[in-house]
Amino acid sequence: MAAKQILSIPGPDGSGVEVPYFEFGTSNSGPHLTVFAGIHGAEYSSIAAAKQFVSELKDDEVVGRLTVVPIVNVLSFWARTAFVVPVDNQNLNRAFPGNPQGSFTDIYAFQIFEKFIRNTDYLLDMHAGDIPESLEPFTIFEESSVEAKSLAMAKSYGIKHIVRQRQAGLVVAGSTSATAAAIGIPAIIAESGENGILDPVAVERHLRGLRNLARTLGVLNGEPFAGSPNILYDGWNWLRAESAGWWQPAHKTGTDVKAGDLLGTLGDVWGDSQTEIRAPQDGTVLFQTSSPAVSENGILVGLALR
Repeated sequence: MAAKQILSIPGPDGSGVEVPYFEFGTSNSGPHLTVFAGIHGAEYSSIAAAKQFVSELKDDEVVGRLTVVPIVNVLSFWARTAFVVPVDNQNLNRAFPGNPQGSFTDIYAFQIFEKFIRNTDYLLDMHAGDIPESLEPFTIFEESSVEAKSLAMAKSYGIKHIVRQRQAGLVVAGSTSATAAAIGIPAIIAESGENGILDPVAVERHLRGLRNLARTLGVLNGEPFAGSPNILYDGWNWLRAESAGWWQPAHKTGTDVKAGDLLGTLGDVWGDSQTEIRAPQDGTVLFQTSSPAVSENGILVGLALR
C-alpha cells in the first residue's frame, strides 16, 4: 500500500484542513488516472470503495500512475452534512475550478483543482446518493472536445445508465467532470449507492467499475472485461419544488415514465393543499429526493432524457 500523503488547505479559523491522498506508480510510467470519492462527505459507498481499492492495490499491478483521494470533502465527512461544506453551506461540486479569493468552498475547490485535476490525464469522481437521495446507479460525462474518450470511460465502468450532459440547458455547472472536460481532460462521475447507506453491493459495483476503467486506460495490468449493455441519455431535466413542502414520490428510481405521468405530489405539511408533479418529457427517474421535507427550489426528481 502506498504511503499516505497530505494536502493541507487553509482552514476557516486559520488551521489547516488535511486531505489525505495516495500515489501509485510514477510520472513516467504511463497514463495518469486520478480518482476522487467523498466530494460529498456522506456518500459512503463511494468512500468505502476508494478506501478498499487503496488497501488492496499492489505496486506491481500499476503500469501507469494512480492518484486516489478517498475523502475530498473532509469537513463534510466529519459533520455528516448532505451535499454541502458545513463552513459556508456551499456545494463543493458546483464550485470548481474554484477561486483563491472567494468563499471557503471556492478556495477549497481551487486547491483541489490545482493539485489534482489540472495535472492528470483522466479523472474519475465516485459518488452515491446522499442522505436524502434515492438513486439508480449511473455515470455522467460532458459534451466537450473530449467527450468520445469520456464516453468510453463511462462504458468501461459497466453501469447500465449513462447520461451525456449537454452544454445547452446545462443543469450542473462547476462540477469536477465539467471543469476537467473544459480543459481537455476526459472525466466521468460514477454514482452507486443511495441514502447515505454503506451498501456492500454499491461498494462492489464501484470497485468493479474502477478496476475495469483503470485496466481499460492502461493504468493497471490485467484484461478488462467486455462492455455490458447500456442506455445513453441525452441530458437531464431536474424538477425542483416551487415552494417548500411535503414530498411523496410516485415511483421507484429506475422507472421509465412518459410525458404527463405522475412523478409525485408536493403539498402543505399539514395536508391543506397538494400539487401533482408530472413528467414534462419522456425519461427515466435516475434519482429523486426520498425525504418528505423539501425546501423551496429543492430537487424533487432527476429525469434522464432519451
